[in-house]
Amino acid sequence: MKRMLGKLYVQVLLAVITGAVIGVFFPETGTALKPLGDAFIKLIKMLLAPVIFLTVVTGIAGMENMKDLGRVGLRALIYFEVVSTLALVVGLIVVNLFMPGAGMNVDVATLDTSSLNAYTTAAKHTSFMDFMMNIIPDTIVDAFAKGNVLQILLFSVLLGVALAHAGPRAKLFVDTLESLTHGMFRIVSMVMRLAPIGAFGAIAFTIGKYGFGSLLSLGKLVACVYITCAIFVIFVLGPICRYSGFSIWKLLKYIKEELFTVLGTCSSESVLPQMISKMEKAGVSKPVAGLIIPAGLTFNPDGQAIYYTIAAVFIAQATNTPLTLTDQLIVLAVLMFTSKGSAGVAGAGFIILTATLASLGTIPVAGMVLLLGVDRFMSEARGITNTIGNGVGTMAIAKWVGALDTSKMHKALNGEASEDGSAKVVTKQSTGRVEHMSDSLRQ
Repeated sequence: MKRMLGKLYVQVLLAVITGAVIGVFFPETGTALKPLGDAFIKLIKMLLAPVIFLTVVTGIAGMENMKDLGRVGLRALIYFEVVSTLALVVGLIVVNLFMPGAGMNVDVATLDTSSLNAYTTAAKHTSFMDFMMNIIPDTIVDAFAKGNVLQILLFSVLLGVALAHAGPRAKLFVDTLESLTHGMFRIVSMVMRLAPIGAFGAIAFTIGKYGFGSLLSLGKLVACVYITCAIFVIFVLGPICRYSGFSIWKLLKYIKEELFTVLGTCSSESVLPQMISKMEKAGVSKPVAGLIIPAGLTFNPDGQAIYYTIAAVFIAQATNTPLTLTDQLIVLAVLMFTSKGSAGVAGAGFIILTATLASLGTIPVAGMVLLLGVDRFMSEARGITNTIGNGVGTMAIAKWVGALDTSKMHKALNGEASEDGSAKVVTKQSTGRVEHMSDSLRQ
């Protein structure tokens, strides 16, 4: 029993249950516990910039062939677009089958839209072109100061490529960055011990502020989102895992601590450093893990994509707004692009959906008010699905580009992995299926 309680995921689960109880029976106390969750998220965000920077720079600096970097990036973008589009399609199919908004007969004119002002204001500058321009930071310091993941990723890739070309002259600097990387992941381990406290505070606040009443009133919508996420993980990500040579169930068991942390904090960012480390230990090369995990937050938001299509069609159903198949396909097509611009924005899912509906003009934006009370309850499903999708995507892409040590992967997923995070890489040469083993592309 004592050994079981010493496991982090068990502590987080117990913290989530305790927080929910506090929120139900002592809502004022639960609401007051919000700083615990916020503090944990801030600690993690404090580490995101240096972890991404150090992991990507040291990984790329040790690569022998820069063509591998472009190959990984291109295939990652193809994978992200295909899978996130499948998530949109799955959401569209399920919401039309379950019809969670049917029969609500909401009169748009009676809705109080004053609570949407903050979201519509934040959505003004989230166009696709603005998003693309925002990838380039005004200054390097500004990117780190704001913690913009994509800006940091861009600079890290450029510096890593420059150091790789510098060769032996940059060795001392790269070795220093390697030492800093080990130190940073030690800090991550220390902060993750606080995950139960963060999860406790976040769940207590959510239940205390919004209550189960709002959850039950729109329970069909919430259930639809959770069911769709489960269907997506089993029937879309599952086959991808099988094709890549591993089991989705073993992967879920392997990252269970991260999933419980996301469940408590409602943030997939809260486990980003740990996911990078876990992927390396599962045989993914360091540069691939360092690139795909952060990029996946923006370009592979599977949970967000499911939420977008379900929420959009739900509003149309609830307000009796007729939508033809063509209308729904247009919504899907627009969301294929707008869903990629949600990184680094507070309340990203809600904001992007508001902006999308406003630009389309087909579905009343005022209907977003219906989601305010339960949006927080759906964020757990979105965050968990995003995290699983990111993990599956990283390993699948690594397998695709030949940057996955399958022996190390099977040992990790079977609970036999060693504690060090060094990963071997298999690269396929163009002249044939010749396998070359190297230590994280560094030798």
